[in-house]
Amino acid sequence: MPVQRLNHAVLYVRDVDRSVAFYTDTLGFRAVNAMPGRAAFLQAAGSANDHDLALFAIGTAAGDSTAGRATVGLYHLAWEVDTLTELRRLADVLREHGALVGASDHGTTKALYAHDPDGLEFEVCWLVPADRIPADVAVTTAPLDLEAEIARYGATTLGGVGVSS
Repeated sequence: MPVQRLNHAVLYVRDVDRSVAFYTDTLGFRAVNAMPGRAAFLQAAGSANDHDLALFAIGTAAGDSTAGRATVGLYHLAWEVDTLTELRRLADVLREHGALVGASDHGTTKALYAHDPDGLEFEVCWLVPADRIPADVAVTTAPLDLEAEIARYGATTLGGVGVSS
């Protein structure tokens, strides 16, 4: 099966309306279909998918996910942005919403980590273009100095070229 890309992700959430507001306000998704109070289907800006994220309500009494702490399960989803300017903008937006929980430099990936209203983690990242990756690059986890990365690669350099595009 030659996979081309991830078409969509499905999340179980406590309150669909709250989650729709979060994903539209912070990451710029738009609702393309909904079953009020029960489900919503969101599309990322610039996406050709009919939806990229589906949200299904399971109620306010639902427990927190213990995936990675006490059970197996998905750790997080990662969405790629095209420039470090966009990554910086999203860092500010996520910080304003109290959602930003970390920022890491993985060598070839510059990443922000955040939690949605149900505590589900997601990543927003920028990938170093293939022609800018040194041959001796080490995959690591170090603190992200976003301003230093912008100075190094340029604020509007398209990320992921030759890697994910």
